[in-house]
Amino acid sequence: MDRKQVDSWAARVMKAFAILSASIFVLILLGLLSKSSLIMGKEGLPELLFSSVWKPQAGHFGFYPFVTGTVIVTALAMLFSVPACLLCAIYLTEYSSPQFRSTVKGGVDTLAGIPSVIFGLWGIIFIVPFVRDYVAPAFGYETSGYCIFSAAAVLAVMVVPIMLSIMEDILLSVPQNLREASFALGATRWQTMKHVILARSAHGLFSAIILGFSRAFGETMAVVMVVGNVSSHANSVFDPAYPLTALIANTYGEMLSIPVFESAVMFGALLLLILVVVFNVLARMMLNRLKAEAC
Repeated sequence: MDRKQVDSWAARVMKAFAILSASIFVLILLGLLSKSSLIMGKEGLPELLFSSVWKPQAGHFGFYPFVTGTVIVTALAMLFSVPACLLCAIYLTEYSSPQFRSTVKGGVDTLAGIPSVIFGLWGIIFIVPFVRDYVAPAFGYETSGYCIFSAAAVLAVMVVPIMLSIMEDILLSVPQNLREASFALGATRWQTMKHVILARSAHGLFSAIILGFSRAFGETMAVVMVVGNVSSHANSVFDPAYPLTALIANTYGEMLSIPVFESAVMFGALLLLILVVVFNVLARMMLNRLKAEAC
């Protein structure tokens, strides 16, 4: 074969792999829909989505507390981690010495490689007692420590490596001549960061937040270990919760012999997938708007 034929076959092979990669999501969605059809046909979507009654033995499967638990834990974790990561990235790129930046980056990279079960154990040993003995009493609450706040704190630490690394790379990618032009006009270092660098890199920083959210949203093991796993709607961040990931991890293997229960757990997985997709679509729309405003 000549070079044109080789290029043509190579293009076809790469196109096939690209189509396969894109079709994996469709296959997963179809599989979850098929497995969830039994419970959706029996209960109906309104009952499944808005009921808080979770009594599998009686045939009641209300997913409302699981959905709210998932959203609240993830949102609180991002509330903890996003400001910390952004301020840390600003300091490392604009104020710290190269030696200090290199040291911190090595520690963050090491943190990224720690298994999630280790974070869970760390949460049980340190975070849970700290929340139980100090944080909750400071706000006038009593808790066992196994609650939304503890899970969010553990998740916040877990998403720091991915968000901080990406934010740092994005801020460093801003051309140096923009900084120099701002300094030449009399701007301080903070004014340059606020009005030039952050404005130039806003869409990239938002992408880092999206990746961090997705990481936190799908985390399972660490959340299972510290969130409390109580299937009731939480009234405060010091109450236990039961995110969808914890529900799937705790119940799926044991309930394969009960078709309706298995279908309900698969419906939980379908809900989790849909929530992630909806968030990513909305985030992508906001990101496109940021890019358009920047241009």
